[in-house]
Amino acid sequence: MNSIYFTEEHQLFRKSLQDFLHKEVVPHIEKWEKTGTIERFIWKKFGEMGFFGLKYPEAYGGLNLDLFYTVIFLEELQKIKSSGFAAAMWAHAYLAMTHLNAEGDERIKQEYLTASITGDKIGALCISEPFGGSDVAGMRTTAVKKGDKYIINGSKTFITNGIYADYYVVAAKTNPELGNKGISIFLVDTTTKGIAATKLDKLGWRASDTAEISFDNVEIPLENLMGEEGKGFPYIMQHFALERLIMAINAHARAEYAIEYTLGYMSEREAFGKSLDKFQALRHTMVEHATEVEHIKVFNYAAVARLDKGEYVVKEATMAKLKSTKVADQTIYDCLQMLGGYGYMEEYPLARLSRDSRLGPIGGGTSEIMKEILSKMIIDNQNYKPAVE
Repeated sequence: MNSIYFTEEHQLFRKSLQDFLHKEVVPHIEKWEKTGTIERFIWKKFGEMGFFGLKYPEAYGGLNLDLFYTVIFLEELQKIKSSGFAAAMWAHAYLAMTHLNAEGDERIKQEYLTASITGDKIGALCISEPFGGSDVAGMRTTAVKKGDKYIINGSKTFITNGIYADYYVVAAKTNPELGNKGISIFLVDTTTKGIAATKLDKLGWRASDTAEISFDNVEIPLENLMGEEGKGFPYIMQHFALERLIMAINAHARAEYAIEYTLGYMSEREAFGKSLDKFQALRHTMVEHATEVEHIKVFNYAAVARLDKGEYVVKEATMAKLKSTKVADQTIYDCLQMLGGYGYMEEYPLARLSRDSRLGPIGGGTSEIMKEILSKMIIDNQNYKPAVE
């Protein structure tokens, strides 16, 4: 079934990525999980291998490849026992950099997108706020034009790479009285005076850096506005389809990894004179989960294929995130149970995986928000339109 979407070149790429991850990343994972800090050199190595440039234009050092290379990138990152490390990589490559490529002018692309592809600059996307969360239109951060500058005031929270980053892509209100029609997008260097970032202590994703960021009269030049003033909300909405599909792909990949690991354990662990994978109740539980995971994976791939053709798949991406993250949590919960007491031990991957997976129904818009978006589309017949470039 995978051959519908994956060519021989895709499979060769998957193998080379697997080799790279096991050689360059896996030996450091436990240290990064314990310290909560991913060392800078690994971004550079990812950049040297071209992994950050998969879907970006060749003019800026990218490879301009189809989205199924991105799918492989995301899937393999979920299988090295640290969703936190994975998040740091894909948040840079597909949250911050997506805006640079879509809304950045030529100067921004040459200076920031190129350096992001090589791994010399790390980016973070700053949308969520302490009082806003998934309510993008309700953000309070402002950017007031004064002479040849914008003055930014406000705060952002739950920002992946908020401490590591060299630049932020910041959403702020340029015309608060216009609601979501008054939001704009800005590029902000993290060394700019008036910025303070505080690392947050999380249940999971321990290796990744998640921060709360405050902006106190932060001055940036007018040319750091990305795209048109007041178009920030449709820009954000336009890219949410990709972000939600990323979360969905991550979910099916980590669920697959959990099943694969658990079946291996069950084949070796014995109870009452036979291996665990010979007990009917346990076998049936595992195949039910395997069936559900295969279902969401097929749906996710179909949505990616449509997005890759330029279709606006906001409904499908929202459905994918809602269902996939739920299936992953349920699958991983039962996989941990199959390991018994060992599932609760940190030296086995299911303990960390269960914590890391729990962010799935929260990050990138909660499941409750996904349901409300779908309710508006399915029940209220509301159509969401892409931003007009």
